[in-house]
Amino acid sequence: MTTATTHLPDARRHDIDALRALAFLFVIVYHVGMYYVADWPWHLKSPHAADWLQWPMRVLNLWRMDLVFLISGVSLGFLSRGQGTWGLLRSRGVRLMLPLAFGMAVIVPYQAYAQGVANGMVAPGFGTFLLRYLSMAEPWPKRAFDGAEFGITWNHLWYLPYLFTYTALVALTLPLWNSAAGQWMRRRFNGLRGWKLLLLPVLPLLAWTMLLASHFPPTHNLVRDFHLHSLYFTMFLYGYWMGVDTGVWQELERLRRVSLALAVAVIATFIALRVGAKGPPSGLLMDALRMLYLWLAVATILGHGHRYLNRPWPWLRWANESVYPWYVLHQTLIIVGVTLLAPLALGPVLEPALLVALTLLGCWLLTDGLVRRSNWLRPLFGLKLRRRAAQPRQPASAEALPPEPGWRSPSPRA
Repeated sequence: MTTATTHLPDARRHDIDALRALAFLFVIVYHVGMYYVADWPWHLKSPHAADWLQWPMRVLNLWRMDLVFLISGVSLGFLSRGQGTWGLLRSRGVRLMLPLAFGMAVIVPYQAYAQGVANGMVAPGFGTFLLRYLSMAEPWPKRAFDGAEFGITWNHLWYLPYLFTYTALVALTLPLWNSAAGQWMRRRFNGLRGWKLLLLPVLPLLAWTMLLASHFPPTHNLVRDFHLHSLYFTMFLYGYWMGVDTGVWQELERLRRVSLALAVAVIATFIALRVGAKGPPSGLLMDALRMLYLWLAVATILGHGHRYLNRPWPWLRWANESVYPWYVLHQTLIIVGVTLLAPLALGPVLEPALLVALTLLGCWLLTDGLVRRSNWLRPLFGLKLRRRAAQPRQPASAEALPPEPGWRSPSPRA
């Protein structure tokens, strides 16, 4: 049985701002961890790779990108109230696909080069590599680097074409979502309360996993990634429905301790079954535990975020404009940091600490010192052009749009 829901006023959602910034900070830490976790393929691997890292990485991996896509859907929920189909496609196309093209041509190539050299399939000399990479005149050796079969790769930037695809799907079907049937579905979801909110959203995720997981392993190549698409788009749609509602956010806040306790219990059960099994366990029980933990973890984060982060933190305005450039830059800076630090043999404690520090420092220097200051570079990193002349400030309640990429209604988002 659903209850009536109300819509959010045009007040800034500081909790969503903060969660978005923190989610992408976790992405940076996760990608540093990928260099050190044993038996997980990545572009480069450390001689200090550790088996114990697999479990914390897996616990994080089960929900990290699902949370990001849900937050992206929340943004679209706000943004779609002020734009139609073609406005959404035009604005999102520029904000997502221009940084993708720039990143694939300028930011990502060093990752492919470093991996190809480490694999012994690319000759040293980045300039020569870059000319061949950009020209795509001849094929690369098989498995020279991730994406070598396509001649060019987007590596960590895969999130951008996925997000644009999901945005386009919703934008092209806006009449459906705005119809009586579409609004009924939104109300039914946002009207979930108590145990229904913690359990029912799991059912579509579990159904997709049972139907698709064994046939479509993750690829991040967009074309045949049907299992990940089913999960990510479902979470994106949940966020789109939730964005402008107040009741569902208040309920997630009310249930935050229950969802946290259940998430801990579910992941503990999952780990116990995995550790106790002779081989990797599979089947309905393990799929159910994974999907249940995914949703409970996201619900816990959203509930606690709404309770504790929904305030105008001093760092939030800076973080809102920095998060997109940091995302574009961070993985190449990790690879650069690896090539600088690995020859020094600093060990499994000092090296990763310095790698994280160098990555964060590089992101800050390049973003604050260069990207944000240049109107030539800002659109290439998903930022709006800076105004040439200062505009008189309006009262906060009258502001139509926050600084990019903010979260007022309507609110642009990358």
